[in-house]
Amino acid sequence: MAAILNLILTFSLVTIGNSLSLNYYQKSCPDVDIIVANAVKAAKAVDKTVPAALLRMHFHDCFVRGCDASVLLNSKGNNKAEKDGPPNVSLHAFYVIDNAKKAVEAACPGIVSCADILALATRDAVFLSGGPSWDVPKGRKDGRKSKASETIQLPAPTFNISQLQKSFSQRGLSIQDLVALSGGHSLGFSHCSSFRNRIHNFDATHDVDPSLNPSFATKLKSLCPLKNEAKNAGTTLDPSSTTFDNTYYKLILQGKSIFSSDQALADTPKTKNLVTKFATSKEAFYKSFVKSMIKMSSINNGQEVRKDCRVVN
Repeated sequence: MAAILNLILTFSLVTIGNSLSLNYYQKSCPDVDIIVANAVKAAKAVDKTVPAALLRMHFHDCFVRGCDASVLLNSKGNNKAEKDGPPNVSLHAFYVIDNAKKAVEAACPGIVSCADILALATRDAVFLSGGPSWDVPKGRKDGRKSKASETIQLPAPTFNISQLQKSFSQRGLSIQDLVALSGGHSLGFSHCSSFRNRIHNFDATHDVDPSLNPSFATKLKSLCPLKNEAKNAGTTLDPSSTTFDNTYYKLILQGKSIFSSDQALADTPKTKNLVTKFATSKEAFYKSFVKSMIKMSSINNGQEVRKDCRVVN
């Protein structure tokens, strides 16, 4: 595990600029973990969708310019920021990071990056939802650039297995990381727009994706009719959408996953074997998820510690 924490990886899209450490704030801000956890706990008590929002926010941050909190920056002037890019307009709960940052600044001003706060908050979000906990390596710096146009780099819910593998490998992430991190879909909700391709006019010979369980497809079509769709129509990603568990993998094997990119994990023997392993053993999933989260969240190429997570210093 120590090797994973301290590894400096170089890959095509991002470079880890600084090695991270578990005791980075041991002297300068020793209570940072507790302060951030309290902010997440308080927000979750009011809004049960907060954990899913934070987990998604962290993924979307890390897959564009690395985990540098660029997803938190506001658009300014002619520059449209990541949060206003098409895949990110449904991100929410930014206020949770704002609240955590304010509390951290009160305790140790100018020390802790927004990127580290988001990484810590994501760990807390998973744990507070019944998932595993882990020690978060710290020392990330915040980025100074955020461009909506770069959100095209995010893996789409319509991706096939080769597109998914390419997207993850460009970030130094393996097939095992791909399958483990996809388990983040244990939490959350999807609007119809993200899976409409599977239930209407799928291809020249099928109206519905043939890999979908027929009764489940009928349910999705009733939630998301071709016409007269309610503005916020959609469905939870799994029946236990506020609990972090391994139900997601069981649904893939039943043909009841929501996204094409989820079902795609059953399309190759290697990925399907991992899906089966994680569906059978929650412990195996948790262990792999933690390892892959530490690996993914160590991608960092930031330059500063922002005073305000939404604005460059």
